[in-house]
Amino acid sequence: MLDRWSLRVISPALQWTACKLDNLGVTANQVTISGFLIGLLVIPALALQYYALAGVIIVFNRLCDGVDGALARASSATDAGGFLDIVLDFIFYSAVVFGFALAQPAENALAAALLLFSFMGTGSSFLAFAIMAERRSIKSMTYPNKGFYYLGGVAEGTETILLLLCCCLMPEYFFAIALFFSAICWMTTLTRVVGGYYSLQYNSQGAVETRAEPGQ
Repeated sequence: MLDRWSLRVISPALQWTACKLDNLGVTANQVTISGFLIGLLVIPALALQYYALAGVIIVFNRLCDGVDGALARASSATDAGGFLDIVLDFIFYSAVVFGFALAQPAENALAAALLLFSFMGTGSSFLAFAIMAERRSIKSMTYPNKGFYYLGGVAEGTETILLLLCCCLMPEYFFAIALFFSAICWMTTLTRVVGGYYSLQYNSQGAVETRAEPGQ
């Protein structure tokens, strides 16, 4: 829900950084992989309850995610790079939740499991619609620079980052924050399933009508 505004704010800085890295010969995939590998350090950081360090790692990973996209667009975006980016993003988000479960298993494990369950709803609805949208050449007017159809919702990247950072700032409230965000995730999943279904159904009917015209 907030991505369209947050992207406008940070886009100039991301593009400037991408331009500098491009001049140095750094590729988008190198930024993606480096950001992911460093991002995985969030697991031991959280497990050892170094919450401030975990917050820094989360911010670094998300900045790398923004820079690699800008870098790809500045050079030559590829399907392989887009695939790598989205897969590693989902693994990273799950890694952060797993880290909180390791930090205090007795207090956090159940809420972490529920949040991961919720991520399955948002992630599967997001990717499934992107596949169908690609088949039908449906383009997103809200996020035209994305390598695939970026289906929005109440819980998008910005909201997820903010909630994870809140957990780092207030780890004692992880259980409550996880429950709250799980509810938001399921709201997003519901709107995506319903909206995506009717969007694809409408587009499919339009395609049938379009194909029928030449024979009339």
